[in-house]
Amino acid sequence: MSTPRFVVIKQHLLKQIEQGHWPEHAPVPSENELAEQFAVSRMTARRAVSELVEQGVLVRQQGKGTYVADHRAQTPMLAIRNIADEIRSRGNRWHAKVLALTGTVASNGDAVGFAIEPGTPLFRSQIVHLEDDRPVQLEQRLVNPALAEDYLAQDFTQITPHEYLCSVAPLTAADHIVEAIAANAEQAQQLQIALHSPCLKISRQTRSRSGVVSIASLIYPGSRYRLGAHLDF
Repeated sequence: MSTPRFVVIKQHLLKQIEQGHWPEHAPVPSENELAEQFAVSRMTARRAVSELVEQGVLVRQQGKGTYVADHRAQTPMLAIRNIADEIRSRGNRWHAKVLALTGTVASNGDAVGFAIEPGTPLFRSQIVHLEDDRPVQLEQRLVNPALAEDYLAQDFTQITPHEYLCSVAPLTAADHIVEAIAANAEQAQQLQIALHSPCLKISRQTRSRSGVVSIASLIYPGSRYRLGAHLDF
């Protein structure tokens, strides 16, 4: 399956930035120039540029053009902690049980999230994280093989997916959705809780400068976990 043209344009733009040809605040070619350079429609060029703007790699200035973003603006507003570090900070032991680690292909919904074509290969993992011997998180994750090609070769009883992905595709941005759910049969079994027990679900899409790295669903038993934060004003 050939690479979509808007993805080719995105990869070209990212390569110019990552190799230092376009430093912070440098202007990038206009959509018309990109359309002419890659022999595509302006709509295709606009999609490539718009997705990089959404990812924080580029910024638009009304009436002036599009520029390489300030790298300092890439830090996500919500800090993401490694579950193993979080457990160890409480003086407890982290360990994990790998339920699945395999290849799959993108569904229509997955394709939208990763900005790829349906049927494109992805990696899939399902892991239970335990604090001492109590399950505290069920992690279900899809990963882009283009950005983490050795994902399936990792021992996730020794390192978390978060740690590995941060080492090969450093995080620049993340989107979160937090919701309350009732545990279904599989979730209840893996988390060792009663069916329909209240749980906290965090849906997280993480991105590097090269694109969407992973989409994860993190499910916590409501009786064992809570979110908290400290804000200074």
